[in-house]
Amino acid sequence: MPKNITARSPRQATAPQSLRPVYGAVFVDMVAFALLLPVLPFYAMRLGATGFGLGMLLTSYSAAKLLGATTAGRLSDRYGRRPVLVACLAGSAMSFVVTAASGSLLMLVVARAIAGLFGGTVATAQAYIADVTPPQRRARNMGLVGASIGVGFVVGPALGAGLGQFGFTVTAGCAAALAAANALHAYRRLEEPTPLPGGGVGDSSQQSRSTEPREALGLWHGPALVLIASFFTIFAFVSMETTLAFLANARFELKERGFGLVLAYVGTLMIIVQGLFIGRLAPRLGERTLALAGAALLGGGMLLIPPASTMALLLLALAVVAVGQGLASPSLASLLSRQSGHNQQGGMLGLGQSVGSAARALAPLMAGWLYDVHPAHPYLAAGTLALVAGLALVPLVSPRPARQQASRA
Repeated sequence: MPKNITARSPRQATAPQSLRPVYGAVFVDMVAFALLLPVLPFYAMRLGATGFGLGMLLTSYSAAKLLGATTAGRLSDRYGRRPVLVACLAGSAMSFVVTAASGSLLMLVVARAIAGLFGGTVATAQAYIADVTPPQRRARNMGLVGASIGVGFVVGPALGAGLGQFGFTVTAGCAAALAAANALHAYRRLEEPTPLPGGGVGDSSQQSRSTEPREALGLWHGPALVLIASFFTIFAFVSMETTLAFLANARFELKERGFGLVLAYVGTLMIIVQGLFIGRLAPRLGERTLALAGAALLGGGMLLIPPASTMALLLLALAVVAVGQGLASPSLASLLSRQSGHNQQGGMLGLGQSVGSAARALAPLMAGWLYDVHPAHPYLAAGTLALVAGLALVPLVSPRPARQQASRA
């Protein structure tokens, strides 16, 4: 029988400021991870990687994370959020040490798989936040997690590009040192959360009183619908990430520096949406509406990419994509957290991370193949999948936005 996480540690966290170490841990973890992004493909090629070998390297992380994120989430339900989060951060540091020492492609693949096995940081952090956040504020706080990830993915590649001139080993060593410092800081500063009474599902009393068949059906199928939508939205976005460099280079002769600026532009827009707008819109509209709008914008933006004949039109299409993904990602995470009680949230959110990892593992292979068939095909497929994700959310019954609940009280 799982233990009650409220009694696991004398260091308990309930105040909103207790979330700052969580956001900080996620941010630094993403910076360390993203440090390698500008240099990893080139180092792999120097080790003799072909296109298939590079694909296997990128897939090894996501495939291992399928297991790692779910396991971390379930362990955090049983043993507590703090010890599992610290263990994930420490495991990430160890994976960077192995990466720095990798002298063959096989060892590099193993190192990335180790990183994936300890890749439960985000799922555990989301479960931590769900424990101490009331439902009406959960989308805002999940959005801040997304913003932490987004900032990390803007800062990390920029630092990695600068460190790359000193060699791959130095860059990976810096990532290991940063990850180790992050684990130590989390060990010292992070507190075990005390779950709010009735946390997790949201308005559970409303659910128990409901007798409408449609609502009961929506609640029963809720997690599956959210997971399907999450898979398709992530698959669509990663398909764009995988092939955009090829498209931009072929169409506008964009090189590494210009492409890095494009990625920073997309990341900055997502940070703005997740950090500034999610918290304001969720109480008014609700997470399901935001997720629907995000999926629709994501799909529409993808369909605008193939006909973009100028750089300005491409940037406009990417802005629509960024806003859509910025709305959809934290809203889907918040919806998923409402589908379980606090003793199962880690496992549920870990499952959500594993579904995302499956999408990240499959999307590059499929998108690359479709691009070889025709450059427009990955974006047409991605746009279609994003729109299907929105349709999957239509029958979902979610709790009313907090503002509507207050007006009806």
